[in-house]
Amino acid sequence: MAGIKGLGEAHTYDGSSLRIGIIHARWNTRLIAALLSGTLKTLTAAGVKRENIVIQSVPGSYELPYAVQRMYTSSQTQAAGASILGGAGSGIGGGGGMGIMQSATDLLGGSTTDLTGLAREVGGAGVPKEEGEEGGAPAEAAAGAAETGQAGLKQPFDALIAIGALIKGSTMHFEYISEAVSQGLMRVQLDTGCPVIFGLLTLLTEEQGMERAGIAGARGDEGHNHGEDWGAAAVELGVKRRGWAEGRFVE
Repeated sequence: MAGIKGLGEAHTYDGSSLRIGIIHARWNTRLIAALLSGTLKTLTAAGVKRENIVIQSVPGSYELPYAVQRMYTSSQTQAAGASILGGAGSGIGGGGGMGIMQSATDLLGGSTTDLTGLAREVGGAGVPKEEGEEGGAPAEAAAGAAETGQAGLKQPFDALIAIGALIKGSTMHFEYISEAVSQGLMRVQLDTGCPVIFGLLTLLTEEQGMERAGIAGARGDEGHNHGEDWGAAAVELGVKRRGWAEGRFVE
């Protein structure tokens, strides 16, 4: 489909020391699964370690701003707990400590969601088949998926990625939700100072979503997966944010 654009030729950034949070909606599951897979593929290609990627889910896109805000707050709580325990390198750019408070401060690490099993799909066989009702919330598509973030860094997130897909219907619901989520995500990143990557597709048709998730066409491999762009943007902004915090301008 003409006109589907990505970031172009992106710069290369080292994400090996970054901690990235992903929050995705469970509505329009097939699109979300493909977009999440593309995001994880790019993050890992940039060197972000699996244990430093925390994935959470919410029912729909409207819940994304609140969830992003609370995820970041929880990561700050984890960092504070690690610092109190004398964890090596806690805070920005550091690791996390282990001790008696970990169970209280590990608010995110034990999350398993419907689509977190995609972390095992990166570089592998692709996107799992959709389960559950068409266009609705998925069933347990990845029951028993490996937990994410358990042994990873306990520093505040360097960037967060919010993923959702809204498809226009016959009422004003689409317009209201799109505007609310867009404004909410912008507010969160400005209030927290943590980059929030806008991974919300606002679509007129399901076919447009298939193109933008890279699963269009008879073989399901046409179009451009925008999740790949979101992963690259998260790494770039995470690295640049650290530079700005230190008075440096990273290009």
